[in-house]
Amino acid sequence: MMDQEGPFTPPTYVAHSEVHHAAAARQNDEVAAAASTELKAMLSGTSPMERILLKAAAGAGKSYALKRMVAEAVTHPNCARVAVVAFQNKQIRDLAPALGEALGRDAVCLFAAQATWGDIPDEVFEKVEVATTATAIPQSAVVVIATVSKLGAMGELRRLTDHLGSGHSSGSPFDALFVDEAWQVAHHLFDKITKVAPKWVGVGDVGQLPPLEAGQNPWRGDPGYNPYRAWPTDYDGDARTWTRELPAVWRPAAGHLALWRAFYPEWESLECVAGPGDRAVDLGTMSGPETVIWQQVGTGVPTLLEVDGLPEPEAADVDLPLTDFVEELLDSFFAAGPSLIRAEYDTDDSGRSTGITTTLRSGGPHQDPLVTILATRNQSVDDAEQAVERLRKRHDLTDRDLVASTVDSWQGRTNGITIAVHPLNGADELDSFNSAFGRLAVACTRATHGLLMVTRPGLDTLLGEAPARPGTPFGEPGNRQLPRQTHQRILATFARGQIDVSDDDE
Repeated sequence: MMDQEGPFTPPTYVAHSEVHHAAAARQNDEVAAAASTELKAMLSGTSPMERILLKAAAGAGKSYALKRMVAEAVTHPNCARVAVVAFQNKQIRDLAPALGEALGRDAVCLFAAQATWGDIPDEVFEKVEVATTATAIPQSAVVVIATVSKLGAMGELRRLTDHLGSGHSSGSPFDALFVDEAWQVAHHLFDKITKVAPKWVGVGDVGQLPPLEAGQNPWRGDPGYNPYRAWPTDYDGDARTWTRELPAVWRPAAGHLALWRAFYPEWESLECVAGPGDRAVDLGTMSGPETVIWQQVGTGVPTLLEVDGLPEPEAADVDLPLTDFVEELLDSFFAAGPSLIRAEYDTDDSGRSTGITTTLRSGGPHQDPLVTILATRNQSVDDAEQAVERLRKRHDLTDRDLVASTVDSWQGRTNGITIAVHPLNGADELDSFNSAFGRLAVACTRATHGLLMVTRPGLDTLLGEAPARPGTPFGEPGNRQLPRQTHQRILATFARGQIDVSDDDE
């Protein structure tokens, strides 16, 4: 199939840590407990704080912290009801059943747009009340979940107040407003819901893509205000905002810790719950020349493979020959009967290793895909989806085994192995789209077991010669130096390999 040009070279930046399992998970529990204590003080009026911002790295278990604070808030004597919002419908549909299980079906209402009724999963109807108008929200509901757009619709605040009445301590219908994936919510959207509650809690990954790619500031008034910027950025360093970071991540394999730390270099600490050996890839019967590539991916160390000798692409970011190469790799992978192995942790003692392992194989009931192909452009994903369909038919795979998606659409999702086309593949310059820090972060932080980034040769030359560009002109979240420096820092955490496939066409 191909000739591998020598072994993979190890990364130049490697993270070493002895903090794993319960010791790492306990750090998140302590921060979540401190946030809950602060929220109680805010509701009691004994704290001067008005907002809580809980920053999370990708895969930090932020949803657990959010659900914990919601459950504790509604038991507070000064809290009649709370609102929980997110930017996307899929986010609130994931939150709703979990809160319904914790608080009871009558206590939780999903407040959805009528047009989305047919897309709501049956599980949601089973676990919570569902309403499409304010007057249909049951009086028993102490938690109302909605998208930011639904809650911020014209006249919705008045209708909610008329039907539900005021909260405990203000004229607002809710006493606290919780925002999931807060750094995905643009300022102009959040401005429409600020009056639904006097106290706010924002939880989210600061490394995700901003709400909109910010070019020039479209605001013609205050030059420091950008309506398309994520709203929490207004409160960095604010005296009435309590801010903390969740210092441990659950998603990645131990070998990915250096990569995660490279995306959050300003954090005081960042540890990995998974320890060495907790995640593994069994390659089954694989024995061909591609085995060395999959063995490297299975180490859990991020892997960059430069593929030379391919036919010319249609465009830098629409690269069908590179997609065909990925299809060949996956054809060999699934033909070998692979499996993903993971260590299980004690649910009663967060993060403690039980000594039990679970094996995930194609065709199984696993919730997250075994393999996900990610690309930046829709046309590239269209090509990848055609490859996915061929592979599914060839190896009897399901949509739980193999999927393809744009990086932007895969935010907040998890999968076993990621194969991503590097956003700078084939580029001859850095622009606001291909060099976006958040796009690279999402592509690199979805996997629990292995990450393979593929690209044509030339990344190092591009990053060495590209003109400098500003990194954070509009205050988007995350640590964003000049894009060239950011990309170089990330690449330093990858094992590197090269392959020449030109002989395949002869």
